[in-house]
Amino acid sequence: MTMIAVDRASSAEAASLAERIVDEAVHQATTQGWQAVRLTEVAQALELPMSVVLETFHDLDAVANAWFQRGWRAMLAEKPDTFADWPERVRIEHCLMAWFDTFAAHRRVTLEMLRTKAHLPHLHTWLPLPFDLSRTVQWLREAARLEARYGTRRAQTEEVALTGLFLATLGVWANDDSEGQRRTRRFVAKRLAHGERCMKWVPMPFHKARTPTSAML
Repeated sequence: MTMIAVDRASSAEAASLAERIVDEAVHQATTQGWQAVRLTEVAQALELPMSVVLETFHDLDAVANAWFQRGWRAMLAEKPDTFADWPERVRIEHCLMAWFDTFAAHRRVTLEMLRTKAHLPHLHTWLPLPFDLSRTVQWLREAARLEARYGTRRAQTEEVALTGLFLATLGVWANDDSEGQRRTRRFVAKRLAHGERCMKWVPMPFHKARTPTSAML
């Protein structure tokens, strides 16, 4: 076996171990709440030495970070072949709802993770929150293939608007017990339709503004 193959196998094993730890922590949280989860009990349930768990995650907040990365991966997952031809608001809705759909089966635990991160005495968890939110919005723009380049007026406007949309959607989703998250989907579709009407007044990137489609907006 070549060195590259060994490295890949090792990385795959590490990733699999991390996924098992996250899944067990979330499983325990469904019955006792996120704040009651202990990594020692997670290690015991998985029949792993505590040292192995700590080598993978230095604390429970790191486990939560790995959980939320699943949302990013869902947003960036393989898209339909025609995705690039969809209207921007439809692409945004598709990617945004991919994030929320990822956590729908564990909504309560996910919200408990966010509340724990926002707990003011825990400086090491709530201080990174604005950066994590910004990173989520950046990945959303990438996943939806928005064409405005970083630093342009349109990109800045999109970032502000998408940040507001994400937070507002989170508030709706937190209390959405409708089948298939219909209430959240309706809210997102309505907000994006309104946003599309507003965004047509924001200058498009030069290379995009010259296309016939943009000229019609």
